[in-house]
Amino acid sequence: MAEKPVCVVVGVGPGNGESLVRIFAQKGYQVAALARNLDRLTHLVSEIDGVAAYACDATNPGEVDQVFSEISRDLGPVETLLYNAGSGTWGGLMDVSEEDLKRAWKVNTMGLFLTARSVLPAMVEAGVGNIGVTGATASLRGKPTTTAFAQAKGAQRLLAQSIAREYGPEGIHVFYFILDGVVDLPATRKMMSEQPDDFFLKPDAIAASVYAICQQPPSAWTFEFDLRPFGENW
Repeated sequence: MAEKPVCVVVGVGPGNGESLVRIFAQKGYQVAALARNLDRLTHLVSEIDGVAAYACDATNPGEVDQVFSEISRDLGPVETLLYNAGSGTWGGLMDVSEEDLKRAWKVNTMGLFLTARSVLPAMVEAGVGNIGVTGATASLRGKPTTTAFAQAKGAQRLLAQSIAREYGPEGIHVFYFILDGVVDLPATRKMMSEQPDDFFLKPDAIAASVYAICQQPPSAWTFEFDLRPFGENW
């Protein structure tokens, strides 16, 4: 058994992924950070103690099998999986392509399917585990500009719910957190430079909420919760 619990964060970049890695490392977890670009990932997490970086395309079954075998060998069995990988193309029905739909579904839904299958056997054997999934408001309703994105996030949410209902009785806490707002990133700040600071969802605040949900006792588990800035119109 690992001396420290192991957390895997899939889809680590500036913002939510980096903040999730940081808080779980600070709380005493051994953290495996996964992203497609290893050089960029290593630079991003190099100053966070207790983190190992791995290159992985979550939509590639062979890569997922290999990297989770390496994590199990290097760190131990995974106690917490945080699926933060996401992709979407914005546009109406006539603006997006078949490939846009497929790509969004593969990253959001198939990647969750593959990574969850990789960690669940060990979690079931241990009788404990967490799987947290980064969702979006588009998982609940579509808009004209979310033709490709909403179908993928909706499928992802239902997949997470199916896993939660199947594996909850086995002691595995699966939850889906919906981000309803604009995440505070350099790119969104530049694009929305006229917006005040409190307009944005702060990645560190998101990560703190996710960590807290992972600590819930089994008698009072949350499956779904949403996070938004206090001024968001919802």
